[in-house]
Amino acid sequence: MGTEAAMQHVVVMRHGDRRDNAEPLWTAAAERPWDPPLTEGGRDRAYCAGRRFRRELGFPIHRAFVSPFLRCAETAAEVVTALCAVDHDDDLRRLAGETVSVDPARVKVSIEYGLCEIFSTEAIRVDRIPKDGEWSFNISELEAMMPAGTVDRTVECVDEKLPKWGEPTREARARYVRVLQSLADKYPNENLLLVTHGEGVGAVISAFLPDVMVYDVEYCAYSHQQRRISFNSDNKFTAGNFEVVPDDLETGIRFCLTS
Repeated sequence: MGTEAAMQHVVVMRHGDRRDNAEPLWTAAAERPWDPPLTEGGRDRAYCAGRRFRRELGFPIHRAFVSPFLRCAETAAEVVTALCAVDHDDDLRRLAGETVSVDPARVKVSIEYGLCEIFSTEAIRVDRIPKDGEWSFNISELEAMMPAGTVDRTVECVDEKLPKWGEPTREARARYVRVLQSLADKYPNENLLLVTHGEGVGAVISAFLPDVMVYDVEYCAYSHQQRRISFNSDNKFTAGNFEVVPDDLETGIRFCLTS
């Protein structure tokens, strides 16, 4: 029985510029102060990140999985639009505020609860916690933000609900790595994009580079992980360990060595 080797790539990126950090007074009148949208500059940054992925990664993205927080969904909408743009003139149309023509067959998108923010006051300020204790996401509305035809509603989440409030940071960091591994194993023939939060990017890097501590992740910064996979004639696979591609840490990720 012969085997066929391939390389699987997983890109993990932080969302774009969040509005509450740019406009501190925004939260005073916001219905959901714990779930801010992007700024217009954040949308532009996210689209440019997607354009860079399309031109510079050297491999296609087949699927995108997205945290249910609004800023991540809006980031994914822009990145996937750029990845699916039909021609380079569409980049100019997007930057001019015009509609971009997309090929929805290029990338499929799904919401994944397991990529959510650290679910505690470590990441969400006490004064922004819902007074009624209800954390709700309208998944249909989030899916409607994506380019037409790109949402894959047949995909089941790795984590079907949010973590319990008060999630310890160590458990959150382990969650990000577990979800990445689960998604990669579920789609071994595909390259993945995970749109999440800064802590998720840092957790993944530290998991696969144990001597590295990430202390800052800029908006839309990303890490690139890859592993070698071998498929046999029955399409069953064996996979190596993920490795971080060092050159792609120069995207706005600051870290130091711990040894």
